[in-house]
Amino acid sequence: MTFRSPESTVNGAEGTRSQWGAAGTAEEQPPEVVRLTTAMRELSQAGWYWGSMTVNEAKEKLRDAPEGTFLIRDSSHADYLLTISVKTSAGPTNLRIEYQDGKFRLDSIICVKSRLKQFDSVVHLIEYYVRTCRDKRAGAETPRNGTVHLYLTKPLYTATPSLQHLCRLSINKCTTKIWELPLPTRLKDYLKEYQYQDDSLGNITTTWRFMP
Repeated sequence: MTFRSPESTVNGAEGTRSQWGAAGTAEEQPPEVVRLTTAMRELSQAGWYWGSMTVNEAKEKLRDAPEGTFLIRDSSHADYLLTISVKTSAGPTNLRIEYQDGKFRLDSIICVKSRLKQFDSVVHLIEYYVRTCRDKRAGAETPRNGTVHLYLTKPLYTATPSLQHLCRLSINKCTTKIWELPLPTRLKDYLKEYQYQDDSLGNITTTWRFMP
């Protein structure tokens, strides 16, 4: 069963998520809530999560963008949390992200779904496909009937990333041994909050279900 957000409301438009952080301490919250809150906090720090946005609004944002430009937004379907909106050669399209049993994965046709990798975080999901598909891009085959090649090359930021965040991305590219760096503990904590490299993206090639 796909997780349904209890704070989602759908009325012909995007569902609205109020606050991902639930009341109470982490010790008082169910593990599922803690995992989801942590994943959504990481996604918000990425800079390309747009929150509540209609399908038409996402299309307008991507209308004049280069192919491969993408953003993450809340899904319009009550049974899904998030959707990737991406500009393809045929125009903007959408790909849902499933959340089930504490894990995220891309929505796809049934015969493919069981083979898709699952992740603890949305940012990790995107980063994984970037790294695994980057090497395949040069030899990508012409899409067969019913398939589409998705090239995720440029995130559409909600605002210009801060210099601190850009520095964090650069450091993360160079090392995973944050605690061994000659930096104050406060800066190390900041680096550990977001240990991803999301500024250089690749392509995803498979058979997906494109839905708002």
